[in-house]
Amino acid sequence: MIDQSHVLSLGEITPKDFLRTYWQKKPLLIRQAFTGFNGLLSPNELMQLACDQEAQSRLVIQKNKKWHLRQGPFTRSELTRLPQKNWTLLVQDVNHFLVSARELLTSFRFIPHVRLDDLMVSYAPRGGGVGPHFDSYDVFLLQGMGQRRWQISSQCDREIIADAPLRILTNFQPEQEWILEPGDMLYLPPQYAHNGIAEDDCMTYSIGFRAPSHHEIITQFLVYLQDHFDIKEGLYSDPDLQLQSHPSLISQAFYEKINAVLEKLKWNQKDIEDFIGIYFSEPKSHVFFDQPVRPLSERVFIRTAKENGLQINLKSRILSGNHTFYINGESFEVSSKTYEELLNLADDYELPHSFVANKESEKILYLWYVNGYLSIKTSSR
Repeated sequence: MIDQSHVLSLGEITPKDFLRTYWQKKPLLIRQAFTGFNGLLSPNELMQLACDQEAQSRLVIQKNKKWHLRQGPFTRSELTRLPQKNWTLLVQDVNHFLVSARELLTSFRFIPHVRLDDLMVSYAPRGGGVGPHFDSYDVFLLQGMGQRRWQISSQCDREIIADAPLRILTNFQPEQEWILEPGDMLYLPPQYAHNGIAEDDCMTYSIGFRAPSHHEIITQFLVYLQDHFDIKEGLYSDPDLQLQSHPSLISQAFYEKINAVLEKLKWNQKDIEDFIGIYFSEPKSHVFFDQPVRPLSERVFIRTAKENGLQINLKSRILSGNHTFYINGESFEVSSKTYEELLNLADDYELPHSFVANKESEKILYLWYVNGYLSIKTSSR
């Protein structure tokens, strides 16, 4: 059951209006986007998470007009010795640890899952922040406890402080400014300069969306082709080699022979679809899945799953394509019937008890269970 404080309101506009008018175009301030929202965890709980070996955490401290960055995991004693102001603790992928965090993210399902990155949570005492900067991705900045002052600018000046450990702008010129209170939310498109400063002890929930560079996409597609392209055996040969007056010269014949080899590298629409599904469902490099120590037999698993329902592991990424499911970097091409039966699992991250599953669906679900990608709910609904 989703807490009512996790129900998103875009004010007087609809999700369709938002996508047409604001998404990747201009900022939007939404007062009381989540009525009654005061956060998902306390500062102490966030600090405890920052000490977890599996969590990705950072600490940004401003001291004597200098910026300092430390990477986690931290010890509790390190965090308790921090000064009373001018620092920020940030923890990535909080949705990997809290069911309530994933529920919060479901409020943004008007944006496709393939674009969703993570929920980052930050805590800062008065004066804390990470400095004025640009982000290369879309972000919703939801205020939890306390107040944070946000300044934004559409400036083109991207000069950064040379010796800072973060990409902090040298000449930030704020054009608009607001103080956000619990439940307020600010949407920022990519490349919009912004600066958040804690007015008092406060926590901010940042819902970020993936925006890989063209270079990264092309590079990873070439990696995909290397792993999936069926290269026929063969060696370069030139039985018709001609005598050259300059042995250092790369001849036109050599160019043509190498070009003929490279022209064998081809791909089709299916290759592109599978690359997208595999690449965008791959977990981050630090994410690992624990397999059940004593897995149930397939028969017992299916019976128990239908009694209680199934839920995707909080760390799993699952997408759907053309009669294909992509989960944690793996692809599963299925029949139309199986696709229909499992689509709700991809959309909602769960299947209710008494779900319908044919033999193919059951085998896939069992494989995902054995791999640690999903589990049986602890109680029925």
